Amino acid sequence: MNGRLKTDILIILASIIFATVLVKFHVIELVIGKTESNILIGSFVSGLFFTSIFTTAPAIVALGEISKLNNIFLVAILGGLGAMVGDYIIFRFFRNRLGDDILQLIRGRKKHWWKHLFKSHLGKRILAVLGALIIASPLPDELGLMLMGVSKLKNSTFLPLSFLMNSLGILIIALVANNF
Repeated sequence: MNGRLKTDILIILASIIFATVLVKFHVIELVIGKTESNILIGSFVSGLFFTSIFTTAPAIVALGEISKLNNIFLVAILGGLGAMVGDYIIFRFFRNRLGDDILQLIRGRKKHWWKHLFKSHLGKRILAVLGALIIASPLPDELGLMLMGVSKLKNSTFLPLSFLMNSLGILIIALVANNF
């Protein structure tokens, strides 16, 4: 295992431990308080951090706790907006750089059935749908964004799709948090 991978794994583990501490000591309620403006800003910022593998766990905790203090639909909408902004930043990287790198790698290999998936119109749509489903899940968005980037999805399609799927994922987190 290379040093970069070890570092990433340690950061993810630290993130999960940090999320556990946030829940155990009720830190979110203390930091955000119960004022509506803090909850609105907290929802957006937590949504922004909902997108990365390194910050997903604390963001899920924060969104769950914030949803206990306010309207779950408002938290889902504002968190979805924040997540859309975070996703867009990551998506620009994947669509412009990583997507081209993957396509270049595919062109250089012998023909396989999965190469056609990346090149065909239907295949690109399938990749975009799979990416959207990953974004809606509580899993980190990078894999879904990579699939959407490879599919060369346009911003006019990506932004509303990201908002909708992230808002749906955050709403599910809020519903679960409010029932436990």
